[in-house]
Amino acid sequence: MEFRGASVYDQTDFFSNYMKRRNRQDSPNNAIEGPIIYELIGSIQDKSILDLGCGDASFGKKLLHLGAKYYTGVEGSEQMVEAARSNLLEQNGTIHCETMESYDYPKEAFDLVTSRFAFHYVSDIDTLFQYVHKTLKENGRFIFSIQHPLTTSSFASKQTGDKRGNRIVDDYFHDGERKEPWIDQVVVKYHRTIEQYFIALRQAGFTVLDLREGTPKREHFSSEDEFVRRQRIPIVLAFSCMK
Repeated sequence: MEFRGASVYDQTDFFSNYMKRRNRQDSPNNAIEGPIIYELIGSIQDKSILDLGCGDASFGKKLLHLGAKYYTGVEGSEQMVEAARSNLLEQNGTIHCETMESYDYPKEAFDLVTSRFAFHYVSDIDTLFQYVHKTLKENGRFIFSIQHPLTTSSFASKQTGDKRGNRIVDDYFHDGERKEPWIDQVVVKYHRTIEQYFIALRQAGFTVLDLREGTPKREHFSSEDEFVRRQRIPIVLAFSCMK
């Protein structure tokens, strides 16, 4: 069975196994992507934030503790929404149980829009980026990460859910659906080139300020072996943009 968007996170076993992986110290989220996102965001004192594909909102909880004025999360998985609302109890935040595509984006409402490892599940980023541009205040910022396109390119790069030793980089300029075994399920992702992301951002009206490919840093890893393994190919691509 194939899962699209956030639907796979409503499978109980998948959800449990994902959260265990996500919270590992040396997970790509914690050892590579997280430090980049916080560096790009910088100060968020008194900022209103929209987080697309917010998951369990642990990110939102931290942003509020760092001084954000208000946090709004959008999440399509009911199980994730339940976890997110639990995380934000007595916090200045709201969670909407909707997909990124169906959410009703208010006009010029947010200082910052974020998304972490979620846009590669979206089929139409052109429309989504236009929504984000609409909902940002003037000079508002848009900061997001995706799975690096080198890792989503090949139709044959991953046939099982096992830990990768080597990767195939192929079919890079053939954009579109990719079906990937992950935690005993098959999820549908959408491959695009770096150039396609850049063009979509520019056409939506954004100025691209910064781009990162997730260069691993030793101080973020507890395992030397994992640090060495993560130096072989980029797995994170992050953009910082301004309206």
